Amino acid sequence: MLNKDRIAVRLEPHSGDVETAVRGLGWDWCVEDGCANYVPGEAVIINEQDADALLEAADTLYDMMLQSVPDELPDAFLNVLGIPQNLWQLVRHSWNDDRHWHLYGRFDLAQTPEGPKLLEFNADTATSIPETAVVQWASLAAAGKNDANQYSGLYEALVEQFKTWRMMNNDLAPALLLTYIGGSAEDETNCAVLAQAATEAGFDTHLCPIEEVNISTQGAERGVWAQIGQEQWQQFPFLFKLLPWEQIAWEEPELCESLTQLVRSRNVVIANPAYTLLFQSKGMLAWLWKAYPYHPLLLEADLAPLRDKYIRKPYFGREGQSIEVVDKVPVTKMEGEYDQQQQVYQRWCDLPQDNKGYTYQAGVFWAGEGCAIGFRREKGIITNLSQFVPHLVE
Repeated sequence: MLNKDRIAVRLEPHSGDVETAVRGLGWDWCVEDGCANYVPGEAVIINEQDADALLEAADTLYDMMLQSVPDELPDAFLNVLGIPQNLWQLVRHSWNDDRHWHLYGRFDLAQTPEGPKLLEFNADTATSIPETAVVQWASLAAAGKNDANQYSGLYEALVEQFKTWRMMNNDLAPALLLTYIGGSAEDETNCAVLAQAATEAGFDTHLCPIEEVNISTQGAERGVWAQIGQEQWQQFPFLFKLLPWEQIAWEEPELCESLTQLVRSRNVVIANPAYTLLFQSKGMLAWLWKAYPYHPLLLEADLAPLRDKYIRKPYFGREGQSIEVVDKVPVTKMEGEYDQQQQVYQRWCDLPQDNKGYTYQAGVFWAGEGCAIGFRREKGIITNLSQFVPHLVE
């Protein structure tokens, strides 16, 4: 250890032509232009006990979140979590109907000498799926380590989650539309991996930007439609949207109202469901600490500033934007567009560090259960642009 509060990261050389390895597996469509940057010639070495602890932490934390949510979702609770009011009806509807299935999410965890600690849960629109499910797995072949152990079972878990979602809604035709914000190659690639898993689970799938979707609440055209060929449109009873629920509520209120109507009338079922915004809200960090004070998986969190060193986070901030580190006085402030949101205050936690000064954050995917681990590293605050580093379990 570098000190009593921080774990030292062990690395080993891990090089090779990852892009060629991915293409050799038949996943050409999964390779982005920056694929080579996913694997920086090194891999994190983690022992089996610590790897198991990360997966078990995801399972325990998910159960804690479920148990902490009041059954009737009272107004006061939704206000504490900052849920936009025009989503309340859909959040409650999806929460009370098991057919609205939470496919997956990603827990961001800090490894500490006392065990894993929750930093936040990306419950709604988590990315890093290609890196975690495909690229780091292919990196084993690229590095000539086919027999090495790695916790990268996200793809298989997604297939099972899609199977369950389809079976729970077997009154609907298994046609799934996967949508993303147009112009984002990263989002499109994440959706492509999800589409492949859904196809294996028995869905007829189609990908397109959300801007090209036609949504109607009227007459025979009622439903969600996308163009699948020249002058050929198809209705899709299943919708996956890599578009944040709070963004829909704030920026597209008419779309929010239309989706609420269509979900309530069973014209469409959406993943991830609206209730995942309860878990996505950083207000949940303070809610969990109140429900489970001093739980070993939690860092102290409150809706008011803490003593000593803490980090201030916007409720629905993304990509590391608009967060601030405070140690009696402001230490670091990340620029961003979320400064005006409600804020939560979380106890500072030192991340593991290597001998080059990089700190490491564990991303643990939950898809029905904890199923995969990936690491991001940075010299500073971890963001979506931080380097992805594969791991090996010994």
